Amino acid sequence: MKITIDTTEKTLVLHSGAKDTNLPLYSKEAFEAISDVWVKVGWEQKYSYSFTWLGRPIVQLPEDILRMQEVIFSVQPDVIIETGVAHGGSLVFSASLCKAMGKGRVIGIDIEIRPHNRKAIEEHLLSSYITLIEGSSTASEVVSHVKSLIHEGETVLVILDSCHTKEHVVNELAAYHPLVTKGSYIVATDGIMRDLSDLERGQPEWIWDNPSSAAEEFAEAHSQFVLEQPKWLFNQSGLAKNITYWPSAFLRRVSA
Repeated sequence: MKITIDTTEKTLVLHSGAKDTNLPLYSKEAFEAISDVWVKVGWEQKYSYSFTWLGRPIVQLPEDILRMQEVIFSVQPDVIIETGVAHGGSLVFSASLCKAMGKGRVIGIDIEIRPHNRKAIEEHLLSSYITLIEGSSTASEVVSHVKSLIHEGETVLVILDSCHTKEHVVNELAAYHPLVTKGSYIVATDGIMRDLSDLERGQPEWIWDNPSSAAEEFAEAHSQFVLEQPKWLFNQSGLAKNITYWPSAFLRRVSA
């Protein structure tokens, strides 16, 4: 695909094989085409590695953070389980929402929590909302530990953001989907990998070896979940497509 942008003529042309598609530069369709390229360039330039949340690095695309906030506010979970801790920014983000809503707590799981990150999380002003578990997110003893921290009747939301291979995400979905309550979600993040296989920082196998492939297969095999983009809570634009690193990510539980 080749894109030609003419700011003088205010046009955008999509060149695909023998066919050209001419679009008004300031149209919805042009915005979506530019956004798709912008996301890929931003990923290659590590754009998401330039933000913090309440003092902790949060390696996420800003729109994904805001959309996650909308989901958490809608679901009002009692427990947010997050696989993948890194610097702790996502845990602090979720904890800040729990504090603002007046309910909820966060369980963070990682195969390795580096001492300086653990120290920063445990000393954070929102640390009382966060429980850290070190170990593989798919290990039976870790899953059992997580289950022991959830009380009967609690609403549970799960965010998968650790190892992003298809196999690992398949195993995480198998391990944690039973904990998700009706109306809530299990979210397989960073499926954008399948669109990045041709980049310098990408890998050819990402075309199939990615979280979106795992989530799509899971949805086909589990009728109690549907794979869908959560409804935007406010929208006075003509847009409907997320600018995201998380395509095919949100699995909503629709039945027990």
